[in-house]
Amino acid sequence: MDKLAIQGGVPVRTKPWVSKFIGGEELGQEEKERLLRVLDKKRVFRYVPEGLEDSEVGQLEEEYRRFTGAKYALAVNSGTSALICALIAAGVGPGDEVIIPAYTWVATAGAVALVNAVPVLCEIDDSLTIDPQDLESKITPLTKAIIAVHMRGISCDMDRIMSIARKYNLKVIEDAAQANGGKYKGQMLGSIGDVGCFSLQQSKVITTGEGGMVVTDSETMWQRAVLYHDGAMYQFRFTERKIPAFPGQNYRLTELQAALSLGQIGKMPAMLNKTQAVKKRLVELLRSVPKIELSPVFGTERDLGISLVFYVENSTQARETAEAITAEGIPAQLVYDPEANDQHVYVNWEFLMNKQDPWGGSYPWSSPLYKGEVHYSTESCPRTLDLLGRAVQIRLNHLIEEEDIQDIVKAVHKVVHYLL
Repeated sequence: MDKLAIQGGVPVRTKPWVSKFIGGEELGQEEKERLLRVLDKKRVFRYVPEGLEDSEVGQLEEEYRRFTGAKYALAVNSGTSALICALIAAGVGPGDEVIIPAYTWVATAGAVALVNAVPVLCEIDDSLTIDPQDLESKITPLTKAIIAVHMRGISCDMDRIMSIARKYNLKVIEDAAQANGGKYKGQMLGSIGDVGCFSLQQSKVITTGEGGMVVTDSETMWQRAVLYHDGAMYQFRFTERKIPAFPGQNYRLTELQAALSLGQIGKMPAMLNKTQAVKKRLVELLRSVPKIELSPVFGTERDLGISLVFYVENSTQARETAEAITAEGIPAQLVYDPEANDQHVYVNWEFLMNKQDPWGGSYPWSSPLYKGEVHYSTESCPRTLDLLGRAVQIRLNHLIEEEDIQDIVKAVHKVVHYLL
């Protein structure tokens, strides 16, 4: 082997790496035609009575009902809105605690605080998802729900999570924002817990730029989510409302956004079959490489294959490894970089660390309705920081071919040989 590129050697790869996006790369003529159709109709608001049965948003909800097998679906304007509506649907509110993983997008913690409940941090395990063992240890009499986040396209251990939830009579909200189209033991993610949430933001499997979806089998939970996503109760002009009125927000999705996403769900199986095959092959080729570790979950059915993550001995090695692989022409990143402000890692959630609300106070932690006590610090979840600090990531998508796989393998082998 030549010396490392970072030390002046010849890089493994000199041509550009494939794009990091998945569904966004597939936007084309079909999407253009759908958008133009909406413009031709001059009907961009879902609840215009004329032509309501042809609503693009309604059609998108039907796609998700069929795709996930859920009885009810609600389209909203973001994944964050989906989480908030799901929490409201589950009856979470003041005085409640909600257990969340310490590794997730900041919106998970923010959504809990915004419904006036208290987030409780839980460790992750080497799958990058919530650790069921630590989860059970965090349950108190105030715990109302668990948010199981399927991170980096990897599904949580839903059997254990659902078992724990049933044992303590807790609601389970699945955050499948990063795992749209994934399965756990043959069951669609989002359909296993009490309510499931999806994101359609640009970096997700399929996209409408910004958008989200809530799915559930409970009519009551669906109606609560519907009411909260639209305080004007437009939807209940066309269907029977069976719950008392309460104030809501405006998280409605537009017809243009829905039209952009329509049909994309049909493209997901082919894209994800490719990403999973790529990841499985990479795991097979790298499993025996010394001085790096791969979780047993990686490359299995639980893994959509949208990123390659491996662990090295310590955070110093992780930084050096990521920099060296990048210099070889394969963009690699630290999963947790203490010098960055990555909002996927709990230590960077400033409002949570300081218990800050938007008005200069510390609600919901200071609420007289909250009878518990929770503390946050950089040491709240040490195992999470250790795992993430030792983790190196290479983003994958369905455009990766055999030549790209071989370049990754060569770059990793080269860096391990010279650096580790």
